[in-house]
Amino acid sequence: MAKPPIPSPTSRKLCLQDLALTGKKVLVRVDFNVPLNKDGSISDDTRLKESLPSIQHILKAGASAILMSHLGRPKGKDLKFSLKPCAEALEKLLGQSVQMAEDCVGEAVEKMASGLTAGQVLLLENLRFHPAEENPESDPSFAKQLASFGDIYINDAFAADHRSHSSTTKVAAFFPGKAAAGFLLQKEIQFLNVLVTNPKRPFYALIGGSKISTKMGVLKALIPKVDGIFIGGGMAYTLFAAQGFKIGDSIHEEDQIPTALHFMQECASKKVPVWLPKDIVIADAFNNDAHSQTIEPSKGIPEGWQGMDIGALTLKEWSDALQNAGTVFWNGPPGVFEMPQFAKGTEAIAKILSLLHATTVVGGGDSVAAVNHLHLASKFSHVSTGGGASLEYIELGHLPGIDALSEHAQINLIQKG
Repeated sequence: MAKPPIPSPTSRKLCLQDLALTGKKVLVRVDFNVPLNKDGSISDDTRLKESLPSIQHILKAGASAILMSHLGRPKGKDLKFSLKPCAEALEKLLGQSVQMAEDCVGEAVEKMASGLTAGQVLLLENLRFHPAEENPESDPSFAKQLASFGDIYINDAFAADHRSHSSTTKVAAFFPGKAAAGFLLQKEIQFLNVLVTNPKRPFYALIGGSKISTKMGVLKALIPKVDGIFIGGGMAYTLFAAQGFKIGDSIHEEDQIPTALHFMQECASKKVPVWLPKDIVIADAFNNDAHSQTIEPSKGIPEGWQGMDIGALTLKEWSDALQNAGTVFWNGPPGVFEMPQFAKGTEAIAKILSLLHATTVVGGGDSVAAVNHLHLASKFSHVSTGGGASLEYIELGHLPGIDALSEHAQINLIQKG
């Protein structure tokens, strides 16, 4: 497994390390959208840990940090989506007190922010408690209030940067020459730029997940970039249906069959091989205790049965094909990873990729969860914090949240020292 030197971004945005921070209040958009257990505790603190380098840099520079994030998809102010558990966890990770605001805007929050001194941390309450976070045009004053708390704006929330929300795009506009990328965002851009601009060959993409409609944009964008595409998960059954195979009760998108067929034809015309599962594990119900068997897709899935995972023949073929890889991008599980009986394919893929002598980049919730569950994160070149954001960056080459940041040339607007 190769860990190449981090390249420079093709488009140079202002970076956290470019700024003089001493005595400043630094407004930081972090991504604390962590998974929670039923009791409200944090089940995976990876995103909190990934934010630490930027926060610690700010504090060591003699500045205060005002952190803002969303959590989940609350409808209004639903306290089960409060960021308080994140404040408590962050205190332990930082080894210091973290103040928690009762809201993210308002007089009480303004008072807390204005009273911060060097080395202190304030976490604002869930941004999505306010509709204007996701719908900036509904209340432009929301972004203005958030911006008023800081002297400098840092975006370190890659996973949220494919959204044009108040905290990711509108707030940045209030900081000309002072809106910069945090360390996590820089790392994400730099590794994904390897895939977009200069991947070591052969470059393979392994794409899974349930719906092909959500991945078709990136699949088409990958055709001229890659040397081969491996497709698993629920999306494979739409492709099987496009080939005329019987798929039983398997998840698929009937309206996407013509698009899927055109995709396969385009890959063939560009001589880009597509690996679909050679064998699949099917079940007679969508639950972990269902009866299962392994069949070849070409023989057809019986009615009442559905595809749940990839089989041993597929794993052998894919493993053999990947051994010469120079670069691999993995997004999405090839099976129903949340069910132990049907997680074997996903776990096996994680292990196969972790052993490659290649640049390996993984992005996407379940793919990352598999890597973390198997304690393999250190064996990958990069584990992205954003599934949707990484796909959109590869497809389009930019994201709204990144576009909103200052160019490095604007640094002359900043009075240093």
